[in-house]
Amino acid sequence: MLRFIRPSQSKWSARQSSPVFPVAMLVALLSLVVLVFPAVPAWAAQLPYWNSRIISGTQPFPWHEMRLPQTVVPTHYDLTIHPNLTTLTFTGVVRILVDVLEDVDAIVMHAKDLKTSNVKLTTPQGVRPLQVLENSVYQQLALLSDKVIPKGEDYKIHMEFSANLSDTYHGFYKSSYRTGGGEVRILASTQFEATFARAAFPCFDEPSFKANFTIAIVRESRHVAISNMPKIKTVNLPGNVFEDHFATTVKMSTYLVAFIVSDFHSVSKMTQHGVKISIYAVAEKINQTDFALDAAVRLLDFYDTYFSIPYPLPKQDLAAIPDFQAGAMENWGLTTYREEALLYHPEKSSMADKVQTARIIAHELAHQWFGNLVTMEWWNDLWLNEGFAKFMEFIALDMTYPELEANDLFLGKCYHAMEMDSFLSSHPISTPVENPTEIQEMFDEVSYDKGACVLNMLKDFLTAEAFEVGIIRYLKRYSYRNTANSHLWESLTNICDSNELHDPSPKQREFCWKHGIQSGEGRYEGNKFDIKSIMDTWTLQKGFPLVNIDFKNRKILLSQQRYLKIEKEPAAADDAAITAVKIPENQIWKIPLTYKTSASNTTHHFLMKSAVDLLRIPNQVDWIKFNVDMSGYYIVDYGKDGWKSMIKLLQKNHTALSNKDRASLIHDVFRLVSIEKVSLQTALDLSTYLSKEKDIMAVTQALAELIPIYKMIERREIFLLEESMKVFMLDLFKDLIDSQRWDDSGSTPERTLRSYLLMFACVRNYTPCVSKARQLFNVWKDSGGKTSLPVDTTLAVYAVGAQTAEGWDFLFEHYRQSLQMSVKHRIQVALTISPLRQKLKMILQESLRGEVIKTQDFPDVLVSVSRNPKGQRLAWDFLRANWATLIHKFEIGSSAIAHMVTGVTNPFSTKTMLTSVWKFFNPLTDEMGGDMRCIQQAYDNIAGNVRWAETNFPELQSWLRKRQRFIHEDL
Repeated sequence: MLRFIRPSQSKWSARQSSPVFPVAMLVALLSLVVLVFPAVPAWAAQLPYWNSRIISGTQPFPWHEMRLPQTVVPTHYDLTIHPNLTTLTFTGVVRILVDVLEDVDAIVMHAKDLKTSNVKLTTPQGVRPLQVLENSVYQQLALLSDKVIPKGEDYKIHMEFSANLSDTYHGFYKSSYRTGGGEVRILASTQFEATFARAAFPCFDEPSFKANFTIAIVRESRHVAISNMPKIKTVNLPGNVFEDHFATTVKMSTYLVAFIVSDFHSVSKMTQHGVKISIYAVAEKINQTDFALDAAVRLLDFYDTYFSIPYPLPKQDLAAIPDFQAGAMENWGLTTYREEALLYHPEKSSMADKVQTARIIAHELAHQWFGNLVTMEWWNDLWLNEGFAKFMEFIALDMTYPELEANDLFLGKCYHAMEMDSFLSSHPISTPVENPTEIQEMFDEVSYDKGACVLNMLKDFLTAEAFEVGIIRYLKRYSYRNTANSHLWESLTNICDSNELHDPSPKQREFCWKHGIQSGEGRYEGNKFDIKSIMDTWTLQKGFPLVNIDFKNRKILLSQQRYLKIEKEPAAADDAAITAVKIPENQIWKIPLTYKTSASNTTHHFLMKSAVDLLRIPNQVDWIKFNVDMSGYYIVDYGKDGWKSMIKLLQKNHTALSNKDRASLIHDVFRLVSIEKVSLQTALDLSTYLSKEKDIMAVTQALAELIPIYKMIERREIFLLEESMKVFMLDLFKDLIDSQRWDDSGSTPERTLRSYLLMFACVRNYTPCVSKARQLFNVWKDSGGKTSLPVDTTLAVYAVGAQTAEGWDFLFEHYRQSLQMSVKHRIQVALTISPLRQKLKMILQESLRGEVIKTQDFPDVLVSVSRNPKGQRLAWDFLRANWATLIHKFEIGSSAIAHMVTGVTNPFSTKTMLTSVWKFFNPLTDEMGGDMRCIQQAYDNIAGNVRWAETNFPELQSWLRKRQRFIHEDL
């Protein structure tokens, strides 16, 4: 699944609890009470677990753990489901073939908010009814038999069920869209990852319970039904309805089951390997599917070849869903997407939109192998799905769409992950989880972005060729099975083991012959390393290392420590004071270091295994740059003299370093300012070279560092400092801004940078930019929005237009009428950064209502308004006032809730606001989301902002004053 947090918007909690043991103890105690008391005692009736029906009547629920027992496993589901899009309900029947591995008298499985009936078990001796108990806290059903069910025989569970279509974005839920003529049309779609298949049909809803699925869907004649597999027949039923039957799936997990009933149209094309690709969308938007169709064909063919394992299904559908919380979902054979993520208009979508659509498709199709074919054993290793898919999306686009230069965006993913990973409230990539909320929380930057970045580091360490052979080995070994971390490391170790070379993959055979290892006599150099011991330091402990460099006379003393942005966390006190907490000791990583020097362009490798190490270089050099092209997930402190050398190099000849190296230096130096290892003056001195910089990676990274500083000043209303900072930033990039053309010419990076720079300049009221944008907006508005604007300029043009009430209203109406999702997105951004407070309040209300702006977009609207100085407090108040609604609609623990909590509070930089945040979240119960990791992350971030401001504002003021004086003297 791809989380949907736009690139432009850039746990354990202190109150962490483990509910499994206490609940089990409670159930045991209550069971004893039941034996003594004939009825429920008054005191017990007040307990939430009792009210949650852990006990039905006088009979205790027979299972007391969140995870299902391993005594009964499904092998095949025969599922028929009938959604009624008029009553917004659904009914169904499921027949589950199961293997009984131990003698049992109860079968425990999952169901959530389902009414079940006619529950029975078919045995070799006949059919017997089963009694049903429900544990709604654990979302489990127990099917009780009046006699023992012996192991080793074939059994079939029969259950009928019904429920309402969900009004959230999970389970089997209702979606809708409005036609150009104003008619509202309803459809039903599914989103089962991670724990929501149980809300659509009773099942064994854990990833290791893989089975085959035969699905039938009942629909009206005006609708079409699609599912994981192709339709094989349609049966006419009484009442003018039809039953579509689909081919049986391959063996897979429940969270990958999918079905949609809608009036979508489709377009199709065949891949070179004979797979039918189809795009489904609402009729009026089907003309925006050409790029997605071509991309899906090209990418699936690439993966077929790259993985040396053919895609196992006969078709792959991609469906654009009008209401969808995530970015996309990898359901096997039927991937689902936000409309914005899949639809692309060649004349009205930007190059950034094109890159994003290609990336999202690449991500979901990579999942067909990583996640679907080979699935993590349990959600603690979600990164084996998501980290790999994130990593592969960049590999795939680099090979299939090199002109998009998408690989340059990879650094941003690592920086984004480091931001979260720099706090005590982070978590290891592989983290124990049990309940649905904890599982939901795993869908974050650590699982996705950090997972991808450590894989990229390992690929660079082993070489791309060896890494590719290893992951193919992993996929072949564990096809249709479940895995843990250790299985991956084993597959990447001794990839030319002579014991396996009797049946190698073609790529493995070629690699091993090339390196002279086919006889087992030689060894590829990477094999001498213990991959597991190296990678366990990256996946089983949280955080990342800071490598300190002490360079003297060709000797480099290396030392490492955990990078922590703040080594304290808020106390539970009204003043939200900052209190010390215990820092983990002896946290050591095995770091695959890379470096280049002034003497050579060769990249050198060194594995740092201990807290302190010594590296010798053969020649005296002027400078040394570690973490070449940011291939490693660590940051570097060069020391006072080392940073002076880097500043001197950048001022004299910045192109001596690659664009990625320049971006990583900017990133690292500002990270070091945050922990007071480097002065702000050093970071600002380094940034002055940017007046000569033209590369998108370095420019956007610099703006990502400088703009938050400016916004912190702006919100504190330190007006003279704010003006000085704005003058500095505009002066730094003035020549580059002035050189931008107001058209759509150039390469993908040039066009993306143009859009970014014009938006930056206009929002900062740079007069030439504002004048041109206002002129273009007025012409476009006077034409009724019918004239064509250069796509790369529209974000800046809309932003300037939204500064007035008349312009804002015109944009809102254009949003209402537009069918182009990328146009809607850019208008939405412009509306949220307007200075008009009443309009900001209106867009918050409208997006939560969901009639014009879809409620799925509310998290982005809320966070964008919060980043607007005029809307910061408004967004915070709105979040608090609507908290109960939001946690119902978006689910506790979801990435959408985390995005809202951390996004809205991210700008806060005063102890007063830290207190306000603490006072709201601290009293919340677990049922209201009070134990979410994102709340602790919010505390950590605000505390970090407070410290940064108190430490650095005086130095910033002094540096800017000195710079202005020097400029005036030069003039």
